[in-house]
Amino acid sequence: MMTPTPSAHGLWPSPISAALVAEGAQQLTQLTLGGAADTIADIFVLAGRASEGGRNTLLRQRGQQVSEITPAPLNVRNRVHEYGGGAYALDGDTVYFSNFSDDRIYLQSGAAPAAPLTAPAGGRYADFIVDQKRKRLIGVRELHPAAGHAHPQNTLCAINIDAGGALGTTSVLVEGSDFYAAPRLSPDGAQLAWLSWEHPHMPWQGTQLWLADVRLDGSLGPARLVAGAADIAICQPQWSPSGALHFVSDSSGWWNLYCLADDRIDALCPMQAEFATPHWTFGVSMYGFCANGDIVCTYIIEGVSRLARLHAGALTPIVNPYQEIRELRVGPGFVALLGGAPTLALELSTIDLASGDLTVLARSIDDVPDEKYLSIPDSIHFPSNGGRIAQAFFYPPKNADVPMDCGSLPPVIVISHGGPTSMASNTLKLATQYWTSRGFGVLDVNYGGSSGFGRAYRDALKGQWGIVDVDDCIAGARHLVERGLADVEHLIIRGGSAGGLTTLCALTFHDVFKAGASYYGVSDLKGLDLDSHKFESRYNQYLIGPAPQAQALYLARSPIHHSARLKRPMIFFQGLDDKVVPPQQSETMFKALDARGVPVAYLPLAGEGHGFRKAENIALTLQAELYFYQRVFGLAAPDGAAPVHIHNLPPGI
Repeated sequence: MMTPTPSAHGLWPSPISAALVAEGAQQLTQLTLGGAADTIADIFVLAGRASEGGRNTLLRQRGQQVSEITPAPLNVRNRVHEYGGGAYALDGDTVYFSNFSDDRIYLQSGAAPAAPLTAPAGGRYADFIVDQKRKRLIGVRELHPAAGHAHPQNTLCAINIDAGGALGTTSVLVEGSDFYAAPRLSPDGAQLAWLSWEHPHMPWQGTQLWLADVRLDGSLGPARLVAGAADIAICQPQWSPSGALHFVSDSSGWWNLYCLADDRIDALCPMQAEFATPHWTFGVSMYGFCANGDIVCTYIIEGVSRLARLHAGALTPIVNPYQEIRELRVGPGFVALLGGAPTLALELSTIDLASGDLTVLARSIDDVPDEKYLSIPDSIHFPSNGGRIAQAFFYPPKNADVPMDCGSLPPVIVISHGGPTSMASNTLKLATQYWTSRGFGVLDVNYGGSSGFGRAYRDALKGQWGIVDVDDCIAGARHLVERGLADVEHLIIRGGSAGGLTTLCALTFHDVFKAGASYYGVSDLKGLDLDSHKFESRYNQYLIGPAPQAQALYLARSPIHHSARLKRPMIFFQGLDDKVVPPQQSETMFKALDARGVPVAYLPLAGEGHGFRKAENIALTLQAELYFYQRVFGLAAPDGAAPVHIHNLPPGI
């Protein structure tokens, strides 16, 4: 047994290497069940392979046998809305999937090689379903213009899959709205439901649920509005086995379950809980139906997931070890889900609904480090500006090989998540344990605007981006200092995307944090409007205010226009293929700090977009960030070659 050795915070020897973080976790998403309705035997899931450049491959679990359906170089992924999702559909032994390299839908039938179905440059496709009765797919198509800066056109379209006809030909079913999602056919194929929404709304602000009859020729009859409005967000429409349309609505202030019955909308289980999450990606499912019509669902209370069975308006808990459940599907007698907990990395499992027996089918991390190196988070609440109470998960430093009493308080990294409607969960993440096992504390903040706490909490960021989120991160850091859990001189803030704006605003306009890291962070709100993709091109009207009235606010809250006030050391990470936050935003901030002599580093990554997928880059960014903090805080310089060059580092550090 290793004898515990004293070591300075931030320099603790850790078995959780950057390479382990990068290679150890495979992303599991887009869970689907295959087979006949009463004899489902197959469970499908997408697995992200960081070691293969972030390629997504489709895996099929049949009993104890796991098969890879889409071998390299196939990449089951799309970029509709740039965030994708809903990238494949099943029809017996046939899989239809979007291939990332060319945006075409491919057909994979049995052991035959995959063959393209749609034409080259025919658009991007997502959230497609199989209309078996008419031998076609129905899905969302995003058709991009050949050149220029015009936004793409989004429609619902049908794609022919009848081998006796013109395979892959498309026809538009619904058009005219800015965005579409979730086309869902009734069990008898006679009706189609779908969602739409318009600029400037995002789908978690206001959507509309539509329903239309499907005519004999496959076209749609007149559409009627079922639910939703500019200030009511509808999501996850599904049909029960008996043909009743269900959906989730936040009309009560909480995303709850509803059912359309005889032109009447019934609330199935009203409660202060969230049965949905914001629609950033297609195809997420948080409830499903048993054969008798009971609903198995997951819902979120105070940032933690529950699992239950809903019958006649009453919820019966289903015992399980998970505190985060990302999605689920219900089969005959079982539920399959993606879940995680503080000591469980995200995993694919099934729960027998009769016996309660749980079977783990796949893990995102095969070899979890010993629990003696794992920090278990505390869920904490703390007061913030405006009388609000903010929430976060605090991970104290943890390493069995180092005495907990090191004679000093730890540095703490405050994480401002991206989104900005995302939600920090407490599922085991090696990227967090990388820091805590080295002597850093980590505070993962669910600032105002985060999901999982109801519409009012989510709307706290309306017109307040760069204010409320920053206030809550600062309040969380001060809360830890007051409790004697953090070194006030070694407070760090880091964030990606929208969380990058939070990070930059906190460092530019306040003097609490002593260093920071921005991962493809927003620094220029006006530039974001000009360069952003269609899905988010009007988002700032909600987060900041409508242009041109909000131009003064755009300038006031954009760190790029106030870089002279930013005096703290910073490191920037940026994918050069990023279409959400263009690289020039990070580059401009880096150059401004470098010109003023502020310690700063910049790591641009070729072949990466909005979020890093390649294992070597994930490892490199972690190593560079750790090295950066160690150097700017004057800790002993690590041995070996520097993973990144730090400009303007004072002599002797």
